[in-house]
Amino acid sequence: MVQKKKPTSDVAGEKGEGKRRGRPRAYEPDVAIGQALDLFRRTGYAATSLDDLSAATGMNRPSLYGAFGDKRALYIKSYQRYRDDYTAKVIALFQADIDIRERLRRFYAAALDIYTTGADDPRGCFAVMTVASDAIADPEIRALMLSSFQELDDAFAWCFRTAVARGELPETANVDVLAKMASALLNLSSIRARAGVPRAELEAFVGSAVEHLCRV
Repeated sequence: MVQKKKPTSDVAGEKGEGKRRGRPRAYEPDVAIGQALDLFRRTGYAATSLDDLSAATGMNRPSLYGAFGDKRALYIKSYQRYRDDYTAKVIALFQADIDIRERLRRFYAAALDIYTTGADDPRGCFAVMTVASDAIADPEIRALMLSSFQELDDAFAWCFRTAVARGELPETANVDVLAKMASALLNLSSIRARAGVPRAELEAFVGSAVEHLCRV
């Protein structure tokens, strides 16, 4: 009995049907999150529409939903990116073998680099100026913000604790109080930067405050 052979064209067609290649993504998720972050920092969550995000990222709505979920999910991813970038800068500063005054000066200088930049106006701190208002009605965002504040307090506490151990500050120094004061100074600098206070004035203010923090 002779077996009939399938036409090679049909076989090729079947294989081709089963192995259609999808269209490659026309965006970079990391880049898109950075663009969304910049927009959210400028206009806030409520005032930023999906159309605004589409224009900023170059992605249409279906692509945004497919990549990040809804607007809230993209907002949280943007905030997490902001935290990650900030943390990376802090870690680099903490690895340097410098005294407490110089460490704090560099810390606040790095913060002012972030707070006073923007395409049109200074943005301040994303957490203080934007996330704080959204945290009121959203428990998840509030938890993220509180976690950020705790991380900041812990980082400053490490700075002051290290300074005490190295004899740069007296043993009687209240490390926890100093840490919260240093955090408050950072938040206040953000608010003043967002209000348009000149960088030189902010630097002078922060410099004087650092001297007071290190004079206990």
